[in-house]
Amino acid sequence: MGKIYCVMGKSSSGKDSIYRELLRRGELPLEAIVPYTTRPVREGEIPGKDYIFCDEERVQQLADERRIIELRAYQTVHGIWKYFTVDDGQIDLEHRSYLYIVTLEGYIRIREYFGAHRVEPIYIEVEDGERLMRAIARERQQPVPRYEEMCRRFLADAGDFSEEKLMEAGVAVRFSNEEFEETVRRVSEYIRAEEKSQS
Repeated sequence: MGKIYCVMGKSSSGKDSIYRELLRRGELPLEAIVPYTTRPVREGEIPGKDYIFCDEERVQQLADERRIIELRAYQTVHGIWKYFTVDDGQIDLEHRSYLYIVTLEGYIRIREYFGAHRVEPIYIEVEDGERLMRAIARERQQPVPRYEEMCRRFLADAGDFSEEKLMEAGVAVRFSNEEFEETVRRVSEYIRAEEKSQS
């Protein structure tokens, strides 16, 4: 029996880098789940690998078929963009385990859909002051820094990942990302132990 390991954390916690590194190393028997989105393809992205790109008509069709597991909608200057997970056949928990980046709300919805025994939270955290410094440094590297949006995300995370919500969701396993390689090692060891207990 497989599991879905849901990687989550506040912005600039390093969750995306840890996720990519775990998959890149290929040391764990994990596959990626390709999420869906209604936003346009960005330069360098590969449809079907980075995201499955679709329009609102397709979203409605999937919703009518009750195949949308969880969905997040964000208001942007270009309109509403949606990111979501679909039961489209790519998740086979009878034979495989998966690594997936989600929000806390997304994790809860996925857990409700597949069952708590098949969905494992992996929460990455960094002290807020350090996280803010990392966010500013990362934003400075952008061609057009958007500090206002960065601050909005930073403040929104305080509510989205509040201690109360984490406790309500039963997120007890946490990894402090002070040093990247060490964090990757500890997350890898945790997943390996979880996988061994399933066999």
